[in-house]
Amino acid sequence: MAINLTVLVGECSRPSEIRVLESGTRLGVVALRVKDTDGPATSVPVTVWDPPPWFDDLEAGDPVVVVGKVRRRFYRVGAATGSRVDVEAEIIARGGKDRRKLVTVTRRIQDAIEALEA
Repeated sequence: MAINLTVLVGECSRPSEIRVLESGTRLGVVALRVKDTDGPATSVPVTVWDPPPWFDDLEAGDPVVVVGKVRRRFYRVGAATGSRVDVEAEIIARGGKDRRKLVTVTRRIQDAIEALEA
């Protein structure tokens, strides 16, 4: 069994960006600075489909919790094909401010652990 589950707890390394696609769908993009206990910080790009209204106001340094999946996306650059890896958020919550979302995050992690144990 394989599970593609990523949990990030960190701070925004820059303000969030909103893009509106031709379909009218809102796409949010933010980079989270995450740090292991014994290593340097890493900036991880996060994509959020139809982000909540508060997402628009995220600034550098704001704490965020994300549960999502690692995705590799391909795109064209002239005649070449490029790719990038990001985390596609299933759940995003403001760190310490959104208790109900944090409960949902915990439940999603527990479900994944139970699936591994089954």
